Amino acid sequence: MADKHKKADQYNDPKFSYLKYWDDRQYENEAEKMAIDRLLKGKHFNLAADVGGGYGRLSPELLKFADNVVLAEPSQQQLDLAQDYLKDYPQISRKLMQADDLEFSDRSVDLLIMIRVIHHLPNPTKEFQEVQRVLSPDGHAIIEVANFMHARNRLKYLAQGKKLPVNPVDIRSKRNKVQTEIQFVNHNPKTITKQLAHAGLKVERILSVSNLRSPMLKRTVPKGIMLAIENVLQPTLAKAYFGPSVFFLVRRASRSGV
Repeated sequence: MADKHKKADQYNDPKFSYLKYWDDRQYENEAEKMAIDRLLKGKHFNLAADVGGGYGRLSPELLKFADNVVLAEPSQQQLDLAQDYLKDYPQISRKLMQADDLEFSDRSVDLLIMIRVIHHLPNPTKEFQEVQRVLSPDGHAIIEVANFMHARNRLKYLAQGKKLPVNPVDIRSKRNKVQTEIQFVNHNPKTITKQLAHAGLKVERILSVSNLRSPMLKRTVPKGIMLAIENVLQPTLAKAYFGPSVFFLVRRASRSGV
């Protein structure tokens, strides 16, 4: 149990405000909503789960596509914040749970999103197995991955004559690489695709997200213009894994007897 609590320690720390963290990230927030809307356009579900959704930043977005939403979050502090943040959304309930131990019945969730969660998981095998277990036969999941194969890294590795790593890369500073600090890794999307397949999940669509994530651009270019460009780039650059964030739309793989 101690290990499970440790996974959410940073988000239970009163000195760390995940709500304020998003104050200067309006572009990223809108780009992620854009990706969700694009991947789910024309679909509708009964039950949706926002797994690891913090204070519920993206939970209201799911109400466009689902009748009921559960914010499934391992941090009690974030759930407490969500009580106020989501006060106008009675269709969204809140439950304390871990992504590797989802308290949903088998095949009971029609839509599941896991955004900004995998970057804390060097090995998301158990989490992917749980997604496969709870996802309904006709359900969909959106899984976001912090992408180590983004354009700047590829140029950097190319200049050094190196191959991009297939395993997760810990991007924490030396100061933060201490036992009590939550892990923060970037993944190779090709490796994630294989891990999803191994868990019985197939990728239906990919988007490259937050393609213009740059402090300089956010200071100098109006947000509306950035989002207009982002709207074009998300599908265009998807296969190139260009941006720092990759969104996978996945479903259960068809298996005999499953």
